[in-house]
Amino acid sequence: MPTTTWNRHHILSLADFTSAEYNAVLQTAASFQEVLSRRTKKVPTLQGQVVANLFFEPSTRTRSSFEIAAKRLSADTLNFAAATSSMTKGETILDTAKTYLAMGTDIMVIRHKDAGVPQAIAQEMDRLGVKVSVLNAGDGQHEHPSQGLLDLFTISSLIDSAQPRIELLAGKKIAIVGDILHSRVARSNIWSLIASGAEVHLAAPPTLLPKFFAEYLGATENSQRLFTHWQLEPALENADFVMTLRLQKERMTAHLLPSLREYHQLFGITRTKLKLCKPNVKVLHPGPVNRGVEISSDLMDDPEFSLIQSQVTSGVAVRMALLYFIGSGKVSGI
Repeated sequence: MPTTTWNRHHILSLADFTSAEYNAVLQTAASFQEVLSRRTKKVPTLQGQVVANLFFEPSTRTRSSFEIAAKRLSADTLNFAAATSSMTKGETILDTAKTYLAMGTDIMVIRHKDAGVPQAIAQEMDRLGVKVSVLNAGDGQHEHPSQGLLDLFTISSLIDSAQPRIELLAGKKIAIVGDILHSRVARSNIWSLIASGAEVHLAAPPTLLPKFFAEYLGATENSQRLFTHWQLEPALENADFVMTLRLQKERMTAHLLPSLREYHQLFGITRTKLKLCKPNVKVLHPGPVNRGVEISSDLMDDPEFSLIQSQVTSGVAVRMALLYFIGSGKVSGI
């Protein structure tokens, strides 16, 4: 594996990721994927370091995969749950972070329902002059960098498992379907897929892909490869990959959909609708999945089309790579 200097102290967004950084993550994740296939699945890379998972919002896949990723790198882990913490007694978020700092934490993995919390904690760590790195594990409707990277890894590894790289996605048509308005996953994937040279088509009802959102996306760099649709069919036509997103009912403050049944009829991914795509199309979903709403249950479980379980598996290797970078500072042999 090539040696590449890694200069990023925190991982908060994919908006300013470079091609070299994307490829460094993909290639390092591939190396860790090989480690995870061994009988002994541990490496001593982060031995002696402490990784604190500070999740102020519920999570299954992200939290668990960050925990196992840290343990596979031989780090010590601390897990925080807001419901059983001193925050119920009035402690602030920054004071909670400082408490973990005082325990010797080296890396903080932060998830919060409000956008900007990981950035605020990172700024506080920098202000204090400590060497603690912060990794955004999803903040409100802002971004979810590790999910965007694991989706990128899942797709590029399918094309070339030995050497996944962003150049493999150039010219591929990728449809992102669903609750785009509330999705931090969509935002991170838009950054990574456009940087890879893919053609990205967003499809959702107008209430979940409003005009102001489309105009904002149209102002981004390389917008000639980004398209928005209020109908599903043009997004699916000749698509190589389809990424469907969960309807985030917990973030919806108004009645944005007539019914879940109608949503599934118009935007739910089924075998019949996939006939519009290329014959070898693959389907992704970041989870958790509302079966029979965003995607038909039989399609979700069909390994011929579904990459959903592969995404979960990829998550461990990608998060190992991210913890490795901000824990060691550079790419080297594993």
